[in-house]
Amino acid sequence: VIDGVSADPVIIPRSEHGVSRKNIDEPALKVLYRLHKAGYQACLVGGAVRDLLLGRHPKDFDVATDATPEEVSKLFRNCRLIGRRFRLAHIHFGRQVIEVATFRAPHGEQHEEHHDESGRILRDNVYGEIHDDVWRRDFTANALYYNIADFSIIDYVGGVEDIANKRLRLIGDQETRYREDPVRMLRTLRFAAKLDFEIEPGSRDPILELAPLLAGIPAARLFDEF
Repeated sequence: VIDGVSADPVIIPRSEHGVSRKNIDEPALKVLYRLHKAGYQACLVGGAVRDLLLGRHPKDFDVATDATPEEVSKLFRNCRLIGRRFRLAHIHFGRQVIEVATFRAPHGEQHEEHHDESGRILRDNVYGEIHDDVWRRDFTANALYYNIADFSIIDYVGGVEDIANKRLRLIGDQETRYREDPVRMLRTLRFAAKLDFEIEPGSRDPILELAPLLAGIPAARLFDEF
């Protein structure tokens, strides 16, 4: 275990969790099945898995895969690639958009030029594997992967337990994670209020000290978070 991320995930089989395909929107299932059929790893990830475990209907269905954005684009005619900092595939079904992200790796020393002097990430297109991708997630509750191959949930960080205990916990060293992206401080408060979760002390305490870093964030990103 490194900073709360286990090298070997807990695999929760379909018989032991409450996520059902009947509660997943049809477009998201189409994307997951087509990626899987093409030989790629395909998982529902993030808030959708969290909300399904909480018995809520997700607002968005996001997919993570080992296919590159270009490979995703070849599988879907209704796909548009967007973003520079995060290269993403948006697959359009009428008004609904399914966002597909390639697994991303953490930043090592070779990527120092991607950070500014305060530690904030500026660019982030280093692709990796699913166990790397966990580090790109913010909270344990948002770092669960629903694997369409066998309908299991992959949990590297104890996220299922934290959801059961209504606990909001940042992955990794909290101060480092807030410095990488100060907007995470706003996200922490927003998710705690939205989900009625308690912020665990290690994730709560650095916020007062690091809050001034939000002054360096573009207004548009702050607006999006609000």
